[in-house]
Amino acid sequence: MTALLASGRDADVYALDERRVLRRYRRGGDVAAEAAIMRYVSDHGYPVPRIYQAEGADLVMERLEGPTMLQALGDGTLDLKAGATVLADLLERLHKVRVRSATDPGTRILHLDLHPENVVMTEGGPVVIDWRNSCEGPPELDVAMTALIIATVAVLPGHQFAERAEAFLDTLLSCTRDNPLSQLEAAVHRRSADANVTADEKVHLHEAKLLVTTAARAHF
Repeated sequence: MTALLASGRDADVYALDERRVLRRYRRGGDVAAEAAIMRYVSDHGYPVPRIYQAEGADLVMERLEGPTMLQALGDGTLDLKAGATVLADLLERLHKVRVRSATDPGTRILHLDLHPENVVMTEGGPVVIDWRNSCEGPPELDVAMTALIIATVAVLPGHQFAERAEAFLDTLLSCTRDNPLSQLEAAVHRRSADANVTADEKVHLHEAKLLVTTAARAHF
């Protein structure tokens, strides 16, 4: 490991060389399931980093060049409407990937943490990172989780994106065909139980839920 590139809520990312990074989860765990889903969606044309090795709590992946969507929105290289449209498209594209063994035709692969900090804007297009929460289920749950995360930013005092998050949420929901309201309670429950969600964010979950409800009712 030559340098610490970034630290997230539960993992650190180190540069290994010019083309590879190591993502290591600080509390341990097994990355096998995460790696399997990433490889599966990649095989179906979905933009994720290439995986070189997955063992224990360590995931060696392709090193991506470019800002996160949040950084691009912040520095003005990506406008609000374009960013929200890209995010809605990434959700829709993911939900078109055929699930391997589901008996319910409505079941899809879900990311469950797809927001502007988990999209890297590379020269080749947006690439989705951080698949640890991914699973299978109804696409409306994925949209509800994304909407709830963005709404939490909108109601959370002091966040750098707070003033624009509500407009971003409104544009996102205007671009998606999946109504998040049917799965909003489930999304709130998941966020409440997530150890990586801060206490302050959990305090504002009810307020964020109301914001998502209002925004969704304007479009569905």
